[in-house]
Amino acid sequence: MSKRTKRAKNHRKNEITKGIFTVLEKEPNRSFNYKQIAAKLRITDTEGRNMLIKRLGQLHEKKRIRQENRGKFKALSDKTIFTGQVDITLRGNAYVLVDSLPEDIFIPGSKLGRAFHGDTVEVFVYPKRKSQKLEGEITRVLKRRKTSFVGIVDLQKSFAFVTPTDNRMYTDIFIPMAKIGKAKDGDKVIVEINEWPDSAESPFGEIIEVLGKPGDHHTEIHAILAEYGLPHEFPVEIERFANELDTSIKKEEIAKRRDMRDTLTFTIDPKDAKDFDDALSFTELENGEYEIGIHIADVSHYVHPDSILEEEAYQRATSVYLVDRVVPMLPEVLSNNACSLRPREEKYTFSAIFRMNQKAEILNQWFGRTVINSDERFAYEEAQHIIETKRSEIPKEISIRKGAYQVSKEIVKAIVSLDRLAKIMRKERMGAGAISFDKVEVKFYLDKENEPKGIYFKEAKDANKLIEEFMLLANKKVAEFIGKQKPKKTFVYRIHDEPDEEKLMALNGIISRFGHSLNFRNKKTISDSLNQLLEDVKGQKEQNLVDTLAVRSMSKAVYTTENIGHYGLAFEYYSHFTSPIRRYPDIMAHRLLQHYLDGGNSVKAERYEEKCRHSSDMENLAANAERDSIKYMQIKFMQDHQDEEFLGVISGVTEWGIYVEIIENKCEGMVRIRDIKDDYYNFDERQYAIIGERTGKMYQLGDEVKVMVKETDLLKRHLDFSLLGKVD
Repeated sequence: MSKRTKRAKNHRKNEITKGIFTVLEKEPNRSFNYKQIAAKLRITDTEGRNMLIKRLGQLHEKKRIRQENRGKFKALSDKTIFTGQVDITLRGNAYVLVDSLPEDIFIPGSKLGRAFHGDTVEVFVYPKRKSQKLEGEITRVLKRRKTSFVGIVDLQKSFAFVTPTDNRMYTDIFIPMAKIGKAKDGDKVIVEINEWPDSAESPFGEIIEVLGKPGDHHTEIHAILAEYGLPHEFPVEIERFANELDTSIKKEEIAKRRDMRDTLTFTIDPKDAKDFDDALSFTELENGEYEIGIHIADVSHYVHPDSILEEEAYQRATSVYLVDRVVPMLPEVLSNNACSLRPREEKYTFSAIFRMNQKAEILNQWFGRTVINSDERFAYEEAQHIIETKRSEIPKEISIRKGAYQVSKEIVKAIVSLDRLAKIMRKERMGAGAISFDKVEVKFYLDKENEPKGIYFKEAKDANKLIEEFMLLANKKVAEFIGKQKPKKTFVYRIHDEPDEEKLMALNGIISRFGHSLNFRNKKTISDSLNQLLEDVKGQKEQNLVDTLAVRSMSKAVYTTENIGHYGLAFEYYSHFTSPIRRYPDIMAHRLLQHYLDGGNSVKAERYEEKCRHSSDMENLAANAERDSIKYMQIKFMQDHQDEEFLGVISGVTEWGIYVEIIENKCEGMVRIRDIKDDYYNFDERQYAIIGERTGKMYQLGDEVKVMVKETDLLKRHLDFSLLGKVD
């Protein structure tokens, strides 16, 4: 039998199997003989009927269908076939997540049906026995989540294999000689899977890009992006289109906008920022009230619907922030130039302007297009110095200029006044039940070759919180302005659901080990006790662990057209309006706001809901890539500290080992159970611990331990520790 004939036969067998389930499950209370099923499936040839009869017998033997009377078959239950998404574990088994089921379906590694992690699949569920978890097998892959993978080339004489670096990818990929391209043995590459013949053990693919030699810095960073399907550069035609845009400031366009070029305006950003997409303006009125403007780069003026620039921005949906670079959503001519609110340059902006009193109460609001000219650009450190000293002099050691300099008294007064108002707004927000997540950010000192020379932690101070509060204000008020209109109008909201109570109970169990607890009396007491917890652990050894676990207990914030409010911020209405250079949803918010300001009717929600889902998905991928890049750099940093002893906290416990986070630099690695030689240790899920069988010695979540680096694997981004002992 030829390969083509065999492939055709297998395909028909699969179609008949699918047809049997379709017929039986459509009428689950009826039983059918093979003739009735053949008629419904329009099988008239002898070979097809024989195949059908044989398949019915096989399915009955495997207990996948029921035989009521001799030769009459029936579905096992009302429903045995479901559609869901595959989540493959590092151990090679999987779970299929089905929205309509209360629990995930366990899939043994032998029953994956050639599905990959993240694929949408059809899954058959076995009859469930009492107290047994749902188990099944994947019968069909409906949609691949991705078909391109990063891997290492193993070059043979007349073909090659690519071994994927993703631990959840359980098969290598066969590459015919004609599709190897310029790849050499040992190269790290991107491979595209083209087909997986029924008769082949491995899928067939083609090498579409050579990333470079494993271990090279740029190779590994590009590999991280490629693993998540994120680009590292713009196509030539996109760059050309952007460079040909007219970015000059026109008199006729200024005439259409509110002119605020003479109003005191400035930006406050990180010292290494290149794009400045928000600015604040400040005017003290004669009656002691303030007019405060939040000015956002008017990206939608340059990025028009139906243009190739729009399509590229939508596909990317977000800028990606890695340890050594930013992969922008928009080309540099826009992100760093035309749309960047650089000092002493006229810029088109979209603004939210508020009249406020001394108590930070909003007396009036205005939204619309403006033109500004920023007077100054400050780094957070410089603004913080002004807040703390209330002086005009910026010392050399924190200056982002060439040396010390002096700012005007008007700017000092503006920053100090804005800080005072921001503190009032923050206090009110926290009083309303907002959660204060000030998680420590890990940053690296890099040399010219991008080698990590040190680690430092970025902490939010008053200057950061000043900007945060006014950005939150603009986002909230824009969403409120649209959300409260009658009749209801479609808008893009940033929502955050209430936390899952089971996750909070689990968190409470962990933090009780450190003497903390949550108050579950009502929604307000939960948020108050969460804030108290986050405040109490500041500076403690368990801070990063508790911060991380608290974040994980929260629901995920997403974009949607269906508003349910934002739990974490305690806002009834919230959107993203303030960062259109780096977030596509903000561009959508700008367009919709202007459409409604112009008197437009509500737009179709379905179209925007699809864009919201895509934006949420891309945000998640970008966050994963950022985490992977930090992990990569931490491992690179630890390579030079192999013989040193470190104090760490157990940050995770699993059946195969314990995770330890080093206190001084937040690098996390694993101590494998098999490497702890003084006893045989068992995993105790209830106590978040491993316990020695003979000695009863326990290593529990939150314990302080001493460790030493055992192995650093940059390619797999894995760090292994040797356990030196517990700190009493």
